[in-house]
Amino acid sequence: MAETPSPSPDNRQPAIRVIMMPKDTNALGTIFGGIILSYIDQAGAVEAYKQVSGRIVTVAMREVVFHAPVFVGDLVSFFADTLRRGRTSITIKVTVEAERAFGMGKVKVTEAEIIFVHVDQHNRPVALEGSRDSAQDEKR
Repeated sequence: MAETPSPSPDNRQPAIRVIMMPKDTNALGTIFGGIILSYIDQAGAVEAYKQVSGRIVTVAMREVVFHAPVFVGDLVSFFADTLRRGRTSITIKVTVEAERAFGMGKVKVTEAEIIFVHVDQHNRPVALEGSRDSAQDEKR
């Protein structure tokens, strides 16, 4: 499979960065996809917490695409951007790039969309700050 060149500008800051270790490998010797999904969820949460005070929960991951494998020793950056804000939910796109060990360049390896929902202490959805419902609640 051909590797996709990195689309991110050099001045963007990742939500998180991780060096992949041998403990994270699958039977083929590459990094297990579930490890990458876990970090995608964390990076999305970092972006969501910039905009939502209180609790958020992951309700869906959509459009997860693995473009290229990740290897032990890769420095992996997870870039997160807000796509949409709903009444109670926020959708974040996470783009994952691997900087190959030994100066072999950067590669876009994975991307996904994650939907988070703002919840109360009983895990019931509540309006996001700044939404119409939230503004009406403040008036009451």
